Amino acid sequence: MADKVRVAVLISGRGSNMLALAEHRRRDHDRSYEIVLVASNVPEARGLVLARRLGIKTWSLSHKGLDRRAFDEQLDAALRSNEVELIALAGYMRLLSPEFVEGWEGRILNIHPSLLPLHKGLDTHRRAIVAGDEFGGCSVHVVTADLDSGPVVAQERVRILPRDDADSLAERVLEVEHRLYPKALEDYARALRAAEEEAQDE
Repeated sequence: MADKVRVAVLISGRGSNMLALAEHRRRDHDRSYEIVLVASNVPEARGLVLARRLGIKTWSLSHKGLDRRAFDEQLDAALRSNEVELIALAGYMRLLSPEFVEGWEGRILNIHPSLLPLHKGLDTHRRAIVAGDEFGGCSVHVVTADLDSGPVVAQERVRILPRDDADSLAERVLEVEHRLYPKALEDYARALRAAEEEAQDE
C-alpha cells in the first residue's frame, strides 16, 4: 500500500493504550499507520519509558507554568517537525486549545471510556453505574473544540454487572479499549490516505 500514515500518540500516564496501538502495528507490517512519536505533558510519564523501549521517538514538556495556547504551540511544532499526519490521544489528560484543534481538524482521534454521547468528561464508569445504565463501554471519536462531542468512528459496549463498581467496570472496559482503538485507528488512517490519493487523482 501507499506510505503509512505517520501517527503521534499523546499520553499523560502509563500509556497502556499507546502500547496497544504500537503492538498492533508491530504484529503485522501490512498496516496503514506508523507511530513516529509519543508525546506527553508529563515528562516522568511511564508510557514514555515504554515507547523508548519499543524504539519510538519521544517528546515531553511539562505544561506547568505555561498557558494552554503556549504549550500547544510547542507541541504543534514538535508534531510538525516530525511530519506527523494523524494524532491519537491515549490517556492525554489535558484539554487542547481551540487553535490547536483547528490546526489539526479531522486529524485527531481520542478514545473515551463511555458510550458517547453519554457521560462526557471524567468519572464515566461511576456515573454510568449511578445512572442505572445497562451498558458501559468506550468510544473512539474525532476531536473537535467541544469536549467529547466529535463524530464517533467506533464504539463497543460492556455490560454492567450487578457486582460492578467503578474500578471493576473500568478494568473490563480498558480491555475492550485495547482491542477497539487499534482497529479504529487502522481504519481511520487507511481512509485518510485513500481520500488523499483520490484528491490527487482528480
